[in-house]
Amino acid sequence: MVRQSNITCYQAHKRWLMNYCLAFCCTLLLSTFSYADTVTATLDKKVVTENTLVKLTLKADFSNTGNGPDLSPLQKDFEVLGKSQNSQFSFNLGTSKALNFWVVSLMPKSVGTIEIPAIRIGDHQSQPIKLEVKSSPQLLDDNGNPPVIVRMEASNNEPYLQQQVILRVKLYTSVALQNANRTVPSHPDLVIERLSDDQMTYETINGTQYQVITRDYLSFPQRSGLLTISPQGIQAMVNTSFGRRLIKVQSEPLSLQVLPIPASYVADAWLPSQSVEVTSKLSSTSDTPRVGDTLLWNIHIRATGSLPEQIPTLDFNSTRNYKLYPQPPKFSTSKNANGVIGEQSIQVEVVPTAQGNLQLPDIDISYWDTRNAKLVHAVANTNSINIAPLPSIKNNKQTPSIDTTPLPAQPSSTAPISLQKKPEPKAEVESEPSLTAPPTIIESDNETWSFKTLLIYTLFAMAIFTLAWWIILRRQKPNSERIEESVPTLQEFAPLATPDEATAFQQLLTTCHNDQLSELRANLLEWARHRWGDHEIRTLDDIKRLTSVQVTQLLMEAELMMYSNNPSHEWHGEPLADALEEYVSGIAKPSQASQLKALYPDL
Repeated sequence: MVRQSNITCYQAHKRWLMNYCLAFCCTLLLSTFSYADTVTATLDKKVVTENTLVKLTLKADFSNTGNGPDLSPLQKDFEVLGKSQNSQFSFNLGTSKALNFWVVSLMPKSVGTIEIPAIRIGDHQSQPIKLEVKSSPQLLDDNGNPPVIVRMEASNNEPYLQQQVILRVKLYTSVALQNANRTVPSHPDLVIERLSDDQMTYETINGTQYQVITRDYLSFPQRSGLLTISPQGIQAMVNTSFGRRLIKVQSEPLSLQVLPIPASYVADAWLPSQSVEVTSKLSSTSDTPRVGDTLLWNIHIRATGSLPEQIPTLDFNSTRNYKLYPQPPKFSTSKNANGVIGEQSIQVEVVPTAQGNLQLPDIDISYWDTRNAKLVHAVANTNSINIAPLPSIKNNKQTPSIDTTPLPAQPSSTAPISLQKKPEPKAEVESEPSLTAPPTIIESDNETWSFKTLLIYTLFAMAIFTLAWWIILRRQKPNSERIEESVPTLQEFAPLATPDEATAFQQLLTTCHNDQLSELRANLLEWARHRWGDHEIRTLDDIKRLTSVQVTQLLMEAELMMYSNNPSHEWHGEPLADALEEYVSGIAKPSQASQLKALYPDL
C-alpha cells in the first residue's frame, strides 16, 4: 500500500515538472515572437488638403537596416521634400534592442485617396497605408489677390529669323518665400541666355503691394514659324494662417511667330539688326609714306541687337596699286537693358606698290533694319593718303663728252695740227720753240693716254664684277629652288582624308543626316577642297561665297549653333543635306519644295 502511494506521488511530481517546462517554453516562445523584426509606418495626418505637407514615420526595431528605407515607390504620387533619422536602444530581461526612426516630409501630387506603398528597410517592409487628399480653396489675401503671380512677355512677338528677342519673366510676391525654385525658359529652336541680373521694384495691384523681381533673357530664334515657350513657374513654401504651405504658380505660355528672311533681301549674308555703324581709317606712322611702307587700315563694325558672330566677314582683295594683309577679326559683346551689342574690329596691313593718291574701297555692310523692316546699307568711306615714290640717286656732276675715236697714224716728229708751226729762221726756232712748243706737246700726249688707260681699267673691272655677280646668282638659284621645294604645301601640311570628291560628299551627307554638328566643319572643308581646290578654299566663308544662297543661310544657322550655349545635338542637318544635294545635282528635290514653302510662306 505504501509502495503504491509512493508511485502515485512520483507520477504527480513528474507531471508537475513537465507542465512547468511546457509553460516555460511557451513563455520563451511568446517572448521571441514579441521581439520579431518588424517595420512600422505611420502618418501624422490621414486627411490633408492639397499643397500641404504630411509626415511619414518609419520605425525599424532591428539594427541591420542597410542603407535605410527605399523611398523610390513614393515618387509616383509624392514629392519627397526631406528626411531625418533618429535611433534609440531598449533593454528587457538582460537583452538590448535597437530602434531606428525615419521621418519623411511628403507633398501629395494629386487630389483623392492615395496609397502609401510598402516601404522596404533591409530585409523587411512595412504595410501599405491610405491617405486622403482634399482640394483646398485658392489662397487669396484680404483684397482677393493671390500672394504670388508669375508673368512672361517678349519684346517682339513677331521677330525675324535670328533676330534678338528679349524674354522678360516677372515674379510678383506679397509674402515671404522660402525654398523658392524657379524654372528657366527653354526651347529647342531658341538660343537663350541670361541678359542681366535680377531687377527689383515695387508695384501696387488692386490694393495689394507686390515686390516685383524681373529677370531678362536674351534669345535668338533659329527656325521660322510658330514657336511656343512653355509656362514659367515657381514653387516655394509660404506661411499662412493655416500653417506652412507649399504653393505652385505658373505663367501663361508665350507664342512667337517667327518671320522668314524677306524676299526683298538680296544681300548674300543675312543680318537682322536694329542699327549698324561702320568706321574706316587708314593711318601711317610716317609723315611722308612712300612706296613699300606699311600702312594700317582699321575697320570697326558695331551692330545693335546682333551677336558679333552674325556680322558678315569682309573680303579684302589686293590690286596693282597696293597689297592687303588682313589680320583675324576680334569679337566683343556688351549687354544692357535693351539687349546685346556685337562689335567686330579688323586691322589690315596695307603696302602701297605705286606712287600717287592711295584710295581704298569703301566698307559696305548690308543688313535688315528690324525697326523699319527694310534693307539698309551701312557705308564707311576710307580716307586717302598720298604715296611718295622711292628716293632715286642723282649725279649732279656734269661729265664732259669725250670723243674716244682714235687719231690717224702720224710720224713721231710731227706735232698735232693745232700746234704745227711754219718754217722760221733758225735763230727764232732755237729761242722760242725750245721754251714753249715741246713741253706742250708732251703734256697733251700724257693726258690722253692716261684717260684711255683709266677708261680701259674701269670697263675691265665692271666686266669682272658682272661676271662674278652672274656666277653667284647661278649658284644661289638651285639653293632657293631647293628651299621653295622644302616648304610644305597645304596638301602636305593637311592632307585630304578621302580619295575623291564623291567620297567626301557622301561623308558630308552622312554627317548632316546624323546631326553631327561637331564634325560638320571638317567634312565641309574636305569636300570643298576636292571640288574647288586648295587655292580657293581656306575657311567656311569661301564655301558660302561659292555655293547657293540657301546653303549659305543654313551654314550661318549651323555656325550660330556652334557658338551658342545650346546643346549641339539639337542641330538638325537634314535641310543642309538636301540643299547640298540640290546644289551639286542642280535638280530640286520634292522635300526641298516643302521646306521652302515652310520657310517662305509668302512666296
